[in-house]
Amino acid sequence: MKLDIKKFPNKILRKKASRLEKVSDSDRAMLRDMAETMYLNKGVGLAAVQVGIDKQLAVIDVGKGLVKVVNPVILTKEGKVIEEEGCLSVPDTTVMVKRSERITVGFLNENGDVSQITAEGLFARAIQHEIDHLYGRLIIDYMSPVKKLFFLTKYR
Repeated sequence: MKLDIKKFPNKILRKKASRLEKVSDSDRAMLRDMAETMYLNKGVGLAAVQVGIDKQLAVIDVGKGLVKVVNPVILTKEGKVIEEEGCLSVPDTTVMVKRSERITVGFLNENGDVSQITAEGLFARAIQHEIDHLYGRLIIDYMSPVKKLFFLTKYR
């Protein structure tokens, strides 16, 4: 089922999402719906808060297969790279964002099993972007003060 993507300045986008104690059937269904929504919107990642759900769930697919994560935590970081990013919740806006080039992430998979993945390049960037969403951070938080002020004036 396609879900409605919340757009800035919707307040839920600034909320820290709640961690899950266990992964339920409804959480698995939500991850499926999130993946469908991501693909229909031609995104490479989607966090639950972007569809109005207060849970630490995210889906990522940068062309190497769908990854579903619950309660993701970055365990290690290596290198830094600055690249342009967009966001389904902040349409028609791109920002140069400095992120780790290679990361290891711990999470629960959709079956509730503890998992770990090492990612680099676009995959690492997409995971970090979705984890930002789970903590109420948006790409606009990486803008220079002048660019952010100009951006925010559009929403007043």
